[in-house]
Amino acid sequence: MQELPLDADGHLYVFAYGSLIWRPGFPHLGHEPALLRGYHRRFCLWSRHYRGTPERPGLVLGLDRGGACRGVAFRVAAAEAPAVLDYLESRENPNGENVYHRRLLKLRLAAGREVRGISYVADRSHPAYCRPCEQSTAATIARGAGKTGTNREYLENTARQLASLGLADRRLERLMRLVATSGD
Repeated sequence: MQELPLDADGHLYVFAYGSLIWRPGFPHLGHEPALLRGYHRRFCLWSRHYRGTPERPGLVLGLDRGGACRGVAFRVAAAEAPAVLDYLESRENPNGENVYHRRLLKLRLAAGREVRGISYVADRSHPAYCRPCEQSTAATIARGAGKTGTNREYLENTARQLASLGLADRRLERLMRLVATSGD
């Protein structure tokens, strides 16, 4: 059995930077803003399940190398950790696609304390990995739709939730403006 990626305080921390922020789907004891250094939030993964189809892929967020990312750290009780990790693996890598690597990373919580937490980092070697220009990203998001909704909803929900937490993301806000003017 693999050792659980718990912090020294005995909890599992899950760093959310996209839809997990507004739809975690797992039990947690609380959450707070957090900073992750060394990665940034980017629409860099084709989505053929959740926000697109095989014929018309959408885009979803991934953590990509470089920079920093403000998001949310969810605190999970150790007893819940195995089930939460299983849930996250099936959610983030549907059908065993493995577009993300789960990583144990250092997070700085809003109060300044550092914890070890897991997050899902984009696999740059996976065929779903991409780095479209901002205009292409906006056009794809404007038309993308999959089994969990539209790409536009995904972008808007993420940007609005971040802003409500005082973590506004200028790149996402600029993308929302571009999506609004790109047409469908």
